[in-house]
Amino acid sequence: MNEHFTLAVTGQSLIKHDIRNTTAPAFRRVQSVLREADLAFTNFEGTILGRHGGWPLKGSFFGCSDPIVLDTLQDIGFQALSLSNNHAFDLGPSGVLSTLEEVEKRNFLHAGLGHDHATVSRASTATISGRPVAIVAMDGGPGPDFMYAADADEGRPARPGVNRLGITQRISVDGPAFEQLAAIRDQIGYTAIDLANDSQPDDRPHLDPDTEIAIARAVFKRSDRCGRSVSINETDLERNLAAIATAAKDGSLVVAYLHHHHWASDWYQVPDWVSGVAKACIDAGASMFVSHGAPVLQPIEIHRGRPIFYSLGNFIFHVRSEKSTWTAPEVWESVVAVSTFGADNRLVEITLHPVVIGGDAALRDGVLERRLAPHLAVGDRAKRILGRLSEQSAGLGVDIQVSDGVGIIRI
Repeated sequence: MNEHFTLAVTGQSLIKHDIRNTTAPAFRRVQSVLREADLAFTNFEGTILGRHGGWPLKGSFFGCSDPIVLDTLQDIGFQALSLSNNHAFDLGPSGVLSTLEEVEKRNFLHAGLGHDHATVSRASTATISGRPVAIVAMDGGPGPDFMYAADADEGRPARPGVNRLGITQRISVDGPAFEQLAAIRDQIGYTAIDLANDSQPDDRPHLDPDTEIAIARAVFKRSDRCGRSVSINETDLERNLAAIATAAKDGSLVVAYLHHHHWASDWYQVPDWVSGVAKACIDAGASMFVSHGAPVLQPIEIHRGRPIFYSLGNFIFHVRSEKSTWTAPEVWESVVAVSTFGADNRLVEITLHPVVIGGDAALRDGVLERRLAPHLAVGDRAKRILGRLSEQSAGLGVDIQVSDGVGIIRI
């Protein structure tokens, strides 16, 4: 085994176009960073329209891609993919089968998507540059119950889908509001059968009848103040932690991945529940925790000498200009994080290479369709990206030194 192993991770890759003909030197420099690493990893934020076909299961935020985008990701330098995200089921089980077929045809190390629940519950493993590597990839939703993989049962075939980390959002209300909701529930005659119609009967949230009410897919909790929180399905969490522990026990460098859209009201803040999951994954044996969802950079934390990337934002983000949600510059700025591990899979240092999708010119012109490829950021743009990330991460005890347009974290 080599003494040092470098693992590059990026923001999510929502890719619809082949960008290999991009000639900008700043894009080529990003490619060099990825290709120089022993392993480069991203989340493929999408589904493949391939041999198995499929049908759109979403409206305006639906997305699928031709198989050529996987060639693009491979040529850029990626050898490993997470496939667990909210777009993985946009074409239904047919899209899952096509995605798996095309990813495996190209020999990517991949995790988070599979033919059944048993498959997605196992770590995916490979030997890279002499180092055993494993990935456990989860999706926390929210998403329809039918997008998640299920095993076959009597009279019921297996369902291809995503590896789930079950999350239930609870809305806290004060006593008077809770009593009003209870009265409304009773007046309209909302029953357990209605709840079963709103969610899969085997996936109903477990409720405390004295303090919780479920109406439609919302769970209201009696509290002394109003707010929102989530509860985690402990069976799902323990299952994924066991997969991490098993792979780590075998000596693998384990990457734990989570995709979710249960964001804080401020995109730049890390929800407490995500921090808890991240640290539990590290405690179980993961060498790194990576998350995406909120489309912006969030802080980096070091837990027990191992990195937690709470959100690396976007790396490739092919969306349309009419989606005005995505106009903030922070949506188009991120970093490529290259972590160096020792022979014992312990972190040695992290280098942070700032990127801006499309480069400064595309960011200024306001046309999202021209923001196709990630460019290495320099000058004031690099200072802005690294400065913001440094300030955020300092609150979690991480010191990022910035030199020559690159951030460095030394352990």
